[in-house]
Amino acid sequence: MTSDAPTSSTVSGSRLERGERYVTRLTKNTYAMILAGGRGSRLLGLTDWRAKPAVPFGGKFRIIDFPLSNCVNSGIRRIGVATQYKAQSLIQHIQRGWSFLDGRMKEFVDILPAQQRIVEAWYKGTADAVFQNLDVLSDYDPQYMLILAGDHVYKMDYGRMLAYHEQTQADLTVGCIEVPADDARAFGVMGVDEDDRVISFVEKPSKPPCIPGKPGVALASMGIYVFNSRFLFEQLIRDAEEPHSQHDFGKDLIPYLVPRCRVYAHRFGDSCVGSENTAPYWRDVGTVDAYWEANMELTRVTPALNLYDDVWPIWTHQEQLPPAKFVFDDDDRRGVAIDSLVSGGDIISGATVRRSLLFSNVRVDDRAFIEDCVLLPDVTVGANAVLHKVVVDKRCAIPAGMQIGVDVHADRARDFYVTERGVTLVTADKLGQPTHALR
Repeated sequence: MTSDAPTSSTVSGSRLERGERYVTRLTKNTYAMILAGGRGSRLLGLTDWRAKPAVPFGGKFRIIDFPLSNCVNSGIRRIGVATQYKAQSLIQHIQRGWSFLDGRMKEFVDILPAQQRIVEAWYKGTADAVFQNLDVLSDYDPQYMLILAGDHVYKMDYGRMLAYHEQTQADLTVGCIEVPADDARAFGVMGVDEDDRVISFVEKPSKPPCIPGKPGVALASMGIYVFNSRFLFEQLIRDAEEPHSQHDFGKDLIPYLVPRCRVYAHRFGDSCVGSENTAPYWRDVGTVDAYWEANMELTRVTPALNLYDDVWPIWTHQEQLPPAKFVFDDDDRRGVAIDSLVSGGDIISGATVRRSLLFSNVRVDDRAFIEDCVLLPDVTVGANAVLHKVVVDKRCAIPAGMQIGVDVHADRARDFYVTERGVTLVTADKLGQPTHALR
């Protein structure tokens, strides 16, 4: 290894230049910790009964399946998931869908709820969530720690990022994505030199610094970090003793480390999977509008996110359900779905579904009309109902003849939440229905 720090572009090919064994050594010596304790309050009713990483996505998945699948596909099979807010459905999903990893081969997914193991407090920040599990992490003695957010949708080969981290001799490497500077105000933004060494870090700046040579474009943190493990443990202990720290990676740890240590930015474009001919796909589905749009993208003829990829599959827990069923072919009631995704157990009974995504066990009855909608599992739509640009939460029953998304004023009068883009969110409590078991 030379002392010269290569740029992202020179390291991106390291998987081929140094060989698969090189990357495999890195991934086998890595422990990935997924931070999945947050509520995601901007999703409103969708996270009243579940943590944001447990929110259903894409017809059969939950959001956390994406970072978990990236780990497994990258060869990282020692994984911890830190949970806190309303984690029951998240825990059940991991237990039922991710038990295929073999502990005899030192492959596992640890569930790490806030246990007050080190201090008598719940997780106070992202860094504190890792700090409070130091005894567990130290026992595994990994060479590298990969810290991940559990609430983003993307495909990424973490092995390439680990190779970049080692070859730059970094203490910390931050996964970054290029975004328009105007949009970067919602992120932590990296200022970098010509070698992509981080020279500044600002959380949600009013005037984001731009990438050298790319005016109007900023490097935003993806919440993906690679640390040398011993270095991370030392810094977490130091941060825990700081009385004024919020114990957060973006607010405290990274700003402290940038002027003192070797911190590098890794471009997502160098390690994303399945976006060779398009812009790198990464979505923060943290608002109802963003969630609706990301699901709607999947109904396009060629969506930016390829769920039909057998090279980099997304793994999940899948119930044993019968095939989707379309019944009746009369002129006034015909069961059809056009430009849509439907899932196992669905029954489209004499209804029309257009440009919509239906999760499992959805039933749409006679002459109902569904357009530009996302229907979560176990939803029923009564006869002659009309839904347009609606997200319907799990187990909701839409009464026969009800129209939602047709008249914004009527929707708001019924206390449905309507977004700035005109997407209506329907939850059981707004329909006067039981809210138990909505996880």
